[in-house]
Amino acid sequence: MTDGAPRRVVLKLSGEAFADPAIGYGIDPATVRRVAVEISEAKSTGTEIAVVVGGGNIFRGVSKAAEGMDPASADYMGMLATVINALALQDALEKIDVPTRVQSAISMRQLSEPYIRLRAIRHLEKGRVVIFAAGTGNPFFTTDTTAALRAVEIGAEVVMKATNVDGVYDADPTNNPDAVLLDEVTYLRVIADDLKVMDSTAITMCKDHNLPITVFNISRPGNIVRAVRGERLGTLVH
Repeated sequence: MTDGAPRRVVLKLSGEAFADPAIGYGIDPATVRRVAVEISEAKSTGTEIAVVVGGGNIFRGVSKAAEGMDPASADYMGMLATVINALALQDALEKIDVPTRVQSAISMRQLSEPYIRLRAIRHLEKGRVVIFAAGTGNPFFTTDTTAALRAVEIGAEVVMKATNVDGVYDADPTNNPDAVLLDEVTYLRVIADDLKVMDSTAITMCKDHNLPITVFNISRPGNIVRAVRGERLGTLVH
């Protein structure tokens, strides 16, 4: 990826991006509003923005109920959680006059459009933000894999993963105080060293399609705008 604002991006937001920072789960209106404002500002650069949302802020709150559950059923519960977050973000964006469409991989026509690739591209070309919900529609695939898949499908130039750390470290910074933040890292090193950027399916898909990934801290105000403008922050995986 070259410096400067890309034409089209997929922004991957974890469920924690919607949560109350004090408790780490649920949906905090002020947090969602801040994210929406940043997306609006980033969109004003002329970049087309699609968003893939996670559901951990909701699903982890009921994860005890999923213990012993069939794994596929538990995954479908997680997909439904992403739809709740997508609708919350859509509401926040529409309230600041950003036209938005939610496309769900699981059909629920009263709430969202079905995912249709060409329709999603058309929405982006018309200046709308598109939010992809319900993952891939299949169990056993993460929302990171969804972000990689949708980015390839719609011709995005980069996947931007907004997370709760400053980027990719050479070790787990919560357990190793000597962990070093990496400015750049290759796909192969991420896989070989198990650096936990994304799951291996997502990383492999990005590698196969030469799709760069930027990983940055969403808790720092302004980082979404900076990332979309093409500023170097966090870690570039390429």
